[in-house]
Amino acid sequence: MKTSIATVSISGDFEGKLAAIAGAGFDAIEIFENDFLAFDGSPAEVGRMVRDRGLVVSLFQPFRDFEGMPEPFRTRNFDRAERKFDLMGELGTDLMLICSNVSQVSLGGIDRAAADLRELGERAARRGLRIGFEALAWGRHINDHRDAWEIVRRADHANVGIILDSFHTLARKIDVNSIRAIPSEKIFIVQLADAPMIDMDLLYWSRHFRNMPGEGDLPVTDFMRAVAATGYDGYLSLEIFNDQFRGGSAPAISVDGHRSLVYLMDQVKRVEPDIAIELPEMPPRAAVETVAFVEFATSASELPELEQLLTSLGFDKTARHKTKDVALYRQGDIVLVINTDDRGFSSSSHLVHGTNAYAIGLRVDNAAAALKRAIALGAEPFEEPVGPGETALPGIRGIGGSVIYFLDDGEALGQIWETEFEALPVQAASVTAGLTRIDHVAQTVSFDELLTWLLFYTSILDAHKTPMVDIIDPAGVVRSQVVENDTGTLRITLNGAENRNTLAGHFIAENFGSGTQHLAFATQDIFATADALKDRGFVSLSISPNYYDDVEARFGLDPDLTEALKSRNILYDCDDHGEYFQLYSPSYGEGFFIEIVERRGGYRGYGAANAIFRIAALRKHLRPVGMPSK
Repeated sequence: MKTSIATVSISGDFEGKLAAIAGAGFDAIEIFENDFLAFDGSPAEVGRMVRDRGLVVSLFQPFRDFEGMPEPFRTRNFDRAERKFDLMGELGTDLMLICSNVSQVSLGGIDRAAADLRELGERAARRGLRIGFEALAWGRHINDHRDAWEIVRRADHANVGIILDSFHTLARKIDVNSIRAIPSEKIFIVQLADAPMIDMDLLYWSRHFRNMPGEGDLPVTDFMRAVAATGYDGYLSLEIFNDQFRGGSAPAISVDGHRSLVYLMDQVKRVEPDIAIELPEMPPRAAVETVAFVEFATSASELPELEQLLTSLGFDKTARHKTKDVALYRQGDIVLVINTDDRGFSSSSHLVHGTNAYAIGLRVDNAAAALKRAIALGAEPFEEPVGPGETALPGIRGIGGSVIYFLDDGEALGQIWETEFEALPVQAASVTAGLTRIDHVAQTVSFDELLTWLLFYTSILDAHKTPMVDIIDPAGVVRSQVVENDTGTLRITLNGAENRNTLAGHFIAENFGSGTQHLAFATQDIFATADALKDRGFVSLSISPNYYDDVEARFGLDPDLTEALKSRNILYDCDDHGEYFQLYSPSYGEGFFIEIVERRGGYRGYGAANAIFRIAALRKHLRPVGMPSK
């Protein structure tokens, strides 16, 4: 597979863009003309810079408003093209993109356009160059790749081909299967972009909201399946216009882009195994059986308050590591690891973030395969020195520098708690609070990172993303999306904070980065759990009485049920499939909290309508209780 990206897709100056693109593993760049014009170096110097980075220039673009122009514009266009051909020769590229005409003075007609491209193709051939014609979705006369192909077909010149762009095809909902009839040798390059499904002007949508394949809602995989069916094996190039990307980290966005192309073609290859494009070998997406554990980094001085929280939630300390200051706390199928060791990465994490949930263990079908896939998709592997009798856990770096471990039921990883930990006696009178498993993990990130982590999780794990939901905070809006699998054994809510005044933004600012902001534990009887927690000294988040008057009227609840909810500070939601009950702790430290949930029936949501009431209540408890601030 040959990968390319347009320089317009990322932020920074030209040299910075080259460094980011090369560092992400791309083979080539498209030079967007404005990037070249804003750079002080000569065309020959630019060409050398590209080659010195191990890259090639796959395309020079765009050449606008060419075909179908009346005189004197037509003659002027050919003169302009000759100047660009001179430039291409110095840059060291042989392909120029001609986008369909949008000029108000342009003339229609397939044959007229074909004649213009044929003549330009002759001029290009004399210099050993090629021209590719692309149908803009908002083109005045040509806005459909089928018409663009007919023009190229009638031009009938070896140096004239078509350029296919997923956005221009999919934005107009054009049947992608029409691509299958185009000979592969006439497809000069394929440009790829996804986008969220928004009903707006096509040009504005394209210029501001494109994103990487897999980050949006367009059927880019279907588009690429059609392209692959032609036998095309040339460059796959990202052309992304996105305001957020223009202001983001060029290295990070470049890594996202390369990951998106590998993931896209992996999806295509699994359906069309005989396609011509070659991919690095990688296992399928990892099937997550459960969240095996969550590990907290803390210190000896902060441990008593964390232990008090866990005890009030009904957790028992069941085992201690044989050689490290690490303890296990269990309840139902929930395993929490509390690490107070003053060595290793957990200690470093605590120094930076304070007490925090810095690592998550996922039990998957094959841990080694999951790690191999993650690395093939650009994830950073994580390793720590292993002592005598210890098992090396396969791991990668996650959100905010956290760690994701992969476990499976193999002999070593499946018995890690038994082999590395010594069991502790549990008091016979110990009674749990009825918590059964981890329902979901909620992670808070900067909004600029939201697409990155959605792609990260869905490309590595067998999971999908849900539609974006706006969470209303009194201080602003938080964008939320969920990564989940079909069985509900993996649920990760990702909350993108746009400003530090929101509760989510405060968490990021005060904890020096993105991370896990809350854990949600499941119970089969939230009323019994609430009563048991109260007996253990758990203090629930106090909800306004006004909420319960409204919820009773809104859902038509029985007054006795409303009173049961109100007396225990339990929030309620329902949909067409079932009911949802939520109970929260106050904030600990700078925004971390616990949620307890019960799902009845087929409810699959997360109580988004209750978020505004939960946030208002949490704000009252932000600092007074729990883990000390850093």
